[in-house]
Amino acid sequence: MKTIVGTWRGTCAMIRANAGTSPGANTQMGHIPVEYARKMITVLLAVVIAIGMISCGSQEESSQTASPDAAAANSAGTIVDAATAGSVKGLVKLEGTAPRMRTMNMNAVPNCAKQHSAPAMQEDVVVGDNNELQNVVVYLQGDFSQYSFEMPTTPTQIEQKGCVYIPHVVAVRAGAPVQFLSSDDTTHNIHPVPRNNREWNESQASRGAPIEQSFAREEVAIPVKCNLHPWMRVYVAVLNHPYFQVTDEDGSFELRNVPPGTYTLAAWHEYYGSKTQQITVNPKQEQSLVITMAR
Repeated sequence: MKTIVGTWRGTCAMIRANAGTSPGANTQMGHIPVEYARKMITVLLAVVIAIGMISCGSQEESSQTASPDAAAANSAGTIVDAATAGSVKGLVKLEGTAPRMRTMNMNAVPNCAKQHSAPAMQEDVVVGDNNELQNVVVYLQGDFSQYSFEMPTTPTQIEQKGCVYIPHVVAVRAGAPVQFLSSDDTTHNIHPVPRNNREWNESQASRGAPIEQSFAREEVAIPVKCNLHPWMRVYVAVLNHPYFQVTDEDGSFELRNVPPGTYTLAAWHEYYGSKTQQITVNPKQEQSLVITMAR
């Protein structure tokens, strides 16, 4: 920008310096030679266009890099007082009968199919012996902007093994690293399809180097697919605070070190959708509850 402004000023100075220097009334425009004036006008128009492009580019870059959710945990905020913090734990259970699990059809890709001794199953609904529901993202909704939380530096890893994403659902902090690994003897294509984050699409060669990315804004949850293997899917939930957990095979969750206050406890599942309820965490309280989900 400084270079362009300097060019503008230099051009103006040259016009003033050359005013009235060319002879002949028929070739002058006022006191400035016509040919010289034309050249200067061309230069000035180029400068104006360049300034406009830089301005637009700066605005676009600002909109792409702005990540208010990633910065929501104020780095200058206070640390949660562990002496007064409480916790929320419990179970997520399915109400009713789970749908029948479907198989993944890998017949078109022998390199994938041969890695499974039995047909691989879809993981959209996975339940335990007592209807405990797996792969549910349980998290708090509330204002945590006054607190400071340490940002994870170790990447959350998602492996592609047997042409399946493992695990099927993960939850991460906004701005924290997410690493995609592959132990397969086939090429994969990692393609998140977000609503509130940047979409990207990157190929990964057979047993290729890890691909590391991050998601700047809160979103529950981002589906990630593989364009080469349509049955592959993983969900990435992105939160701007550390109060979240994905339920495992026993359907349990525990949110620790929660500052006292009133919050919305939310549960998200890819098949059963979202469910919320209001809770109040009192100082040093250990709250226990059961969340039931149905369709």
